[in-house]
Amino acid sequence: MLAASRALRNTRRPKRPTSGRSIACLITAFVLTLTIAMPFGANATNSNSNTNANSTGLANLPAVMPAMNCAAVMSMDLSGVTDGTVTITSATALPAGAVVGKNTLPAPVCDVKGTIGPGASLFELQLPTQGWTQRYLQAGCGGLCGNLSVNAPMASTCVPVTNGQIAMAATDMGHEGGNDGSWALSAQAKIDFAYRGEHATAQVAKAIINKFYARPAKYSYFDGCSDGGREALMEAQRFPDDFDGIAAGAPANDLIVQNTFHHAWPAVINVDPKTGKYILLASKLPLIHAAALKACDSLDGVTDGVIDNPRACHFDPSTLLCAKGQDASTCLSPAEVGIVRAIHDGATDSNGVHLEQTISREWGGELNWSLFVPVTDAGPSGSINFVLPFLAYLDYFNGSKPSATLSDLKFTIEGFMKTVPTSNYLAATDPDLSPFARRGGKLILWHGLEDQHITPEGTIEYYEQMKNVMGSDKADQFTRLYLFPGVAHCGGGEGPNTFDIVTSVMAWAETGTKPGKIVASIIDSTGQTTRTRPVFPYPAVARYTGSGSTDDAANFVANTPNSEPYVNPHWIGEWLYSPGYEAWCQAQGSLLNCKGGNNWSDYRKISTHAGDSGK
Repeated sequence: MLAASRALRNTRRPKRPTSGRSIACLITAFVLTLTIAMPFGANATNSNSNTNANSTGLANLPAVMPAMNCAAVMSMDLSGVTDGTVTITSATALPAGAVVGKNTLPAPVCDVKGTIGPGASLFELQLPTQGWTQRYLQAGCGGLCGNLSVNAPMASTCVPVTNGQIAMAATDMGHEGGNDGSWALSAQAKIDFAYRGEHATAQVAKAIINKFYARPAKYSYFDGCSDGGREALMEAQRFPDDFDGIAAGAPANDLIVQNTFHHAWPAVINVDPKTGKYILLASKLPLIHAAALKACDSLDGVTDGVIDNPRACHFDPSTLLCAKGQDASTCLSPAEVGIVRAIHDGATDSNGVHLEQTISREWGGELNWSLFVPVTDAGPSGSINFVLPFLAYLDYFNGSKPSATLSDLKFTIEGFMKTVPTSNYLAATDPDLSPFARRGGKLILWHGLEDQHITPEGTIEYYEQMKNVMGSDKADQFTRLYLFPGVAHCGGGEGPNTFDIVTSVMAWAETGTKPGKIVASIIDSTGQTTRTRPVFPYPAVARYTGSGSTDDAANFVANTPNSEPYVNPHWIGEWLYSPGYEAWCQAQGSLLNCKGGNNWSDYRKISTHAGDSGK
């Protein structure tokens, strides 16, 4: 298997298409205190030598006023900016305090909306009109997208964002309608969702910025979580010139496996084949969670309701096995014990071959298992909502099966190989980011360790493969991984779950300030901060100094374990995390025509051998 993996890593990457007339981001600086506003239409002074950092590590950059009024955006000529026709449908001046979606604008903007052909991609771009500090931030989209959301959740204290000094945009990725999947009957919509939508939006947004302010953005950034994290990695892998810094949270990088075997497993394994009823119910989750904490909470030296390093936790659910005569509400039946263990370990075939990473859900996140563990034995499991749309419409290059059921998914090696071929255009698991690194791009990966949707192991595997393929020293020059204890999918959870990733990305890209600790907070319903904790770049973890409040980040230091807890790295899809598998697709009428990437038969051979070592 190792020899086969090395062979894959040595294959040549498919030639990347050019990014059209995308605007290159120049290296200069940013000022947190705005310079005096200039008259309408005038140009601010630009000094490329003004690269000294301020207290946040960001570069000092003068603010710029628009070179035209908002209404004039409607008449912009955007021909040739991307590979499709661009139509601006509205350009509206909005005041500070206006509510757009779920966001309240901190400063006035010119809100631009439009479409990008040849499909029906919608985009929205918000351009500050009272002082733009020459940055652009593109927001990723979660789930199967299908909506516009100009939002930056991982920028809670990022001054350009909170002050409204940054241009921001988002796209619906080629369709409306979200998670029902029927939009994927359009071949072009599939391509836009897979990788083109975010790229085309970046090209268009930067072109509009260049015209509106009479200068390009100095720095461009991408912030996304969940599928937005996949989009972030897709940008770094396929379009390395689009962004200077990227924040990829809880990335759904292995989208096909996640939306089939990963989400289907806790539903399938939890049904009694004789009665058709669910066995493990949500009422038992607090019991399981308390037992896991009892076993592993104190491993880090602090008992605080959070397991800091679940990979070091060896919780055995059989400790909850009911004794004779014990109240069933206080313990687990043998069947329930087996289901708990299976949910943690992840999907396998009947011989124990792993069909996903070898830890599917980490210990400590059991309260979040209500996503897929139903309240009553009639069900259903909530995870079915993620599986069925994918099986019906996205698990095909051409064709669909609207009547798909869970029984169509076969938990076998053969079933795996029939399910994952669309990885070659939908997945974002290529670990060779050499082009992105060469142009100075910076990447921060992060994941919550209580994630109920996407296993943190997939992000860890991607990071480790990046180091294997590119070399640890080279990877360390442009990427970091943060694992947040007690944080659920893209936020929430039992641990400190409010933090700012975007400022760290910006500071690294602009002034070379390498990311160190990121302080995460718990903020209660009244807005008061009740706990802060530092999170350090993986593999370091926070350790209590032994004095002071354990709710204060100042009383923790970084500690790098001598060795990471052993986790079996072998599973049937390990080869997906290898360079060169990507195909590039075109829509030919209603059909998807994809070319490039390695020969799929080679992967089939490798997968068969991987299964041998994955038991």
